[in-house]
Amino acid sequence: MPGGRPRAFDADIALDRALEVFWRQGYEGTSLSDLTAAMGVNRPSLYAAFGNKEELFAKALDRYVSGPGAFAAEALIAPTIREVVRRLVEGAVELTTGAGGPGCLSVNSVHACGPDSATAREAAIACRRAAETALRRRFEQAPDLPPGCDPAVLARLVHTVTDGIAVQAASGRTRKELRQVADLALRTVLAELTDIPEPA
Repeated sequence: MPGGRPRAFDADIALDRALEVFWRQGYEGTSLSDLTAAMGVNRPSLYAAFGNKEELFAKALDRYVSGPGAFAAEALIAPTIREVVRRLVEGAVELTTGAGGPGCLSVNSVHACGPDSATAREAAIACRRAAETALRRRFEQAPDLPPGCDPAVLARLVHTVTDGIAVQAASGRTRKELRQVADLALRTVLAELTDIPEPA
């Protein structure tokens, strides 16, 4: 017996379109009708290929991390801590002020999801924790980490800066404005990295 009828749509393209909708409208602001219209599929096809809305969001979040947000993982291979931090902060400005959002999908989802969307919110939180853990491990392995600098605190600091950039972008700040903020934040953070004293 032949197998089931092949899909009449490209799943990768459909997932990219779902990502665009979630990124632009947020999880709670996106309806199934919005998704099916953007993806060019009907609801049975959406469920068959991607699961329910929460499962589709989780897949879109993974797509975001490996696609538009890939700069974060790429920054970790920079040769120095200073360069890692610079690439992360500057990359956050470029990503969150682009045409896709604005803002950061994972940051927006953490703040904009209510109790009825707890699963989606937890997926976004897990995504963010994984990114911070990866950054902390990169700092822990760095030979140029100054004495007395706590890798976990430094990772948290960098993520606080990039989160702030994302929130400001979602509030309508321009790329020029956020580049000015990023420049000041980088000067402050990198100055601290130059000479951190031993803990008392």
